[in-house]
Amino acid sequence: MIPFVDLKPQYAALKTDINEAIQKVLDHGQFILGPEVQHFEKELFEYTGGAHSLCVASGTDALMIAMMAIDIQPGDEIITTSFSFFATAEIIAVLGAKPIFVDIEKDTYNLDANKIEQAVTSKTKAIIPVSLYGQCANMDEINTIAEKHNLTVIEDAAQSFGAKYKGKKSCNVSTLACTSFFPAKPLGCYGDGGAVFSQDKELADKMESIRTHGQEGRYNHVRLGINGRMDSIQCAVLTQKLKRYDWEIEQRQKVAGMYTEGLKDLEGKIQLPVVRDDRDSVWAQYTIAVDNRDQFQAQLKEKGIPTSVHYPVPMHMQPALKKLVDVRFDLSISEEAGNRVVSLPMYADMPDDDVQKVIEAIKSCW
Repeated sequence: MIPFVDLKPQYAALKTDINEAIQKVLDHGQFILGPEVQHFEKELFEYTGGAHSLCVASGTDALMIAMMAIDIQPGDEIITTSFSFFATAEIIAVLGAKPIFVDIEKDTYNLDANKIEQAVTSKTKAIIPVSLYGQCANMDEINTIAEKHNLTVIEDAAQSFGAKYKGKKSCNVSTLACTSFFPAKPLGCYGDGGAVFSQDKELADKMESIRTHGQEGRYNHVRLGINGRMDSIQCAVLTQKLKRYDWEIEQRQKVAGMYTEGLKDLEGKIQLPVVRDDRDSVWAQYTIAVDNRDQFQAQLKEKGIPTSVHYPVPMHMQPALKKLVDVRFDLSISEEAGNRVVSLPMYADMPDDDVQKVIEAIKSCW
């Protein structure tokens, strides 16, 4: 069986450095907000090209902290995509606000910027585009709409850290951005972790306060916050992984290129992923679309090829959100994608032979 994701080769390549970095934390004992956290935040600032960076406990906490920083209140509306992981809309609802879903582009699965403005009302406070599967959405168009209507853009970059959009890095193409360092992400730690980014220093300072129960100085709580701190050990691990990360992005892009070249003759039978010319992808997932998905997955499973579906049920159809969501707009592309998408094995250290096995297995299905 070919693994869907295999992190063991990555650890083997970095074992000495990671072990030493973890041991250093164990030796000094500053497990919360230790020096590794501040160090990694500086590295994130440099890597993104100057976005103020704050390490937090998870990508979900990053979303909450960003929304709290712009004072999202009950009754506010936030425009976003329905085709993503549940956390994006979940936090909107947890804060008492209302997710307003607009449909996606059929080829990239990202929020369709041409459909956003129809959803803007006097209650709209923000737009959250998700950089799905590793590729940024049309951020220039989205930022222009936001500026016109005095809205804040929060990029949900949980899958796109390191991706480029018109020469700029994801997490530095909007006022606020959030990412996740969940282990299976392109840059993942060894537990939960995330980061929030801002082009605005005042917002960054506010988020730093929110991250630690709204404190500004010890026991001086000036606002409501959360316990959203990231562990020193996780930052120590990520500092070592970041050294190898640009190479890993190149390898992911190589694997994706092999898939695209090997499967191009099946166009018409499968829908291949599309990356726009003015950006790239870090390929958090290599996701195709097929009819008769269950049958397709079963055939591949018989051949020892694992697959996964990201995401089968759009958020506007999730039981927890159904009563909260007013489906104002056509979301048929999101629903179709939920029925057809299937992700293939993808990781930086994936052997070329395994990529070819996946390609040949897919070809044999037709």
